[in-house]
Amino acid sequence: MIDRLEKEVDVLDRHLEVFVLVWQAEPIGIVKLSTKTGLPHHKVRYSLRVLEEEELIEPCSAGATTTDRAEEFVETLNDDLATVIDTLDAMKISGSKEMQSV
Repeated sequence: MIDRLEKEVDVLDRHLEVFVLVWQAEPIGIVKLSTKTGLPHHKVRYSLRVLEEEELIEPCSAGATTTDRAEEFVETLNDDLATVIDTLDAMKISGSKEMQSV
């Protein structure tokens, strides 16, 4: 169960890494993104597709660029992540004594 969550977090981290590079160096293409991240082209391509589906980036002749929606995403990202972290913290089982009383 936790393994799947860890994999999803890894994929999200990759998508965010690609997004940040596009944000900082737009327009930027797959080859340059792959070189800067050390990720294979197919993983970069997948992240770009996901980011495009979320309307955070769009393709152009010189590579990928961010959309108007990207700024709002950046502004709310930390709060959204904090909410998820709080939810995960609330799921913790603190100790065996509490488990015995359940």
